[in-house]
Amino acid sequence: MHIVDGALSNPVVIGGAVLAVGGLAQGLRHLPMEKIPVAGMLSAAFFVASLIHVPIGPSSVHLVLNGLAGLVLGWAAFPALFVGLLLQAVFFGFGGLTVLGVNTVIIAGPAVLVGLALGRRIQTASLKGAAVWGAIGGALAIALTTLFVALALTLTGDEFIPAARLVFLAHIPVMAIEALLTGAAVYLAKQVKPELFDNIAGART
Repeated sequence: MHIVDGALSNPVVIGGAVLAVGGLAQGLRHLPMEKIPVAGMLSAAFFVASLIHVPIGPSSVHLVLNGLAGLVLGWAAFPALFVGLLLQAVFFGFGGLTVLGVNTVIIAGPAVLVGLALGRRIQTASLKGAAVWGAIGGALAIALTTLFVALALTLTGDEFIPAARLVFLAHIPVMAIEALLTGAAVYLAKQVKPELFDNIAGART
């Protein structure tokens, strides 16, 4: 899901960096001290999940778990996922430093949108209901991420439109896997530590 250095036009790279800075500033405002360990855990989960590749024909895609991050952290998903993306770029060359802003918006933007849209429902739902909403959130976050990737590529040039369409099709299996994983994680978290989802209320203030 990472866009590599040199693939995007300068206006898209600059625009992504500006949006990422805004998202990080907002995210840090909604990251209280008591949430930092959770943010670190989800950042690590994102980092590790991205190393698990799913074969799709001659290529492969990987898990993201940004939906879970958004449901738990709300706006604070921005700094949490940014750290994971930075470490991936530095240690493994995933993406790149010049497109770090764009990749942060692509991954963290959908996470925040899913958290804001579904966080309240998970707070008030039963265990099974929360799991269903979590599954929807996991799949929706990937769908939105592919949409953001497609938008970044399309804004760069019309020649990227076929690649943008392929990104969505290639990630349909990932949506199903992320739905299962996120639903299960939300079910467990709601059962043993339901206060994890209280951050979403704060994210709306």
